[in-house]
Amino acid sequence: MNTSSTTAPSSGGIFSFLRRAEAWLDDRGRFAWIAAMVLGFIFVWPVGLALLGYMIWSKRMFSRSSCAERRARHFDRHTHWGGHSAMRPSGNAAFDAYKTDMLRRLEDEQTAFESFLQRLREAKDKSEFDSFMEDRARAASAPAAPTEVARPGEY
Repeated sequence: MNTSSTTAPSSGGIFSFLRRAEAWLDDRGRFAWIAAMVLGFIFVWPVGLALLGYMIWSKRMFSRSSCAERRARHFDRHTHWGGHSAMRPSGNAAFDAYKTDMLRRLEDEQTAFESFLQRLREAKDKSEFDSFMEDRARAASAPAAPTEVARPGEY
């Protein structure tokens, strides 16, 4: 029999408190971290310094990671099927069939367009290469023009 509960606070001591404080500050964003750091400097300067060091070390100071993670958690919470709401059935069979057919047609058009672009790139590369080879052949067949060599002291 297991008597532990996921809602009961764990007896982790100071580390549990620090993890909960970090999660609480992450939920409120970067400005909560900055406010905690400023308050730490005002009341006990080593705490503010420790918070500043932690924010720089964990990249909370210069990145938007905590805000992005919070946004991603919010998005995951409010979408179904892992965030692919376009693939979620609507409940209307006719609309779902139309949507499936339209998505398939769009994918076919995208594939055709990508193959067209690839053929276009290959044709451009071939024309540039042919032009290069013609220029090279012309340069090899043309007689080299004599070059004047400047004597020392002349320009």
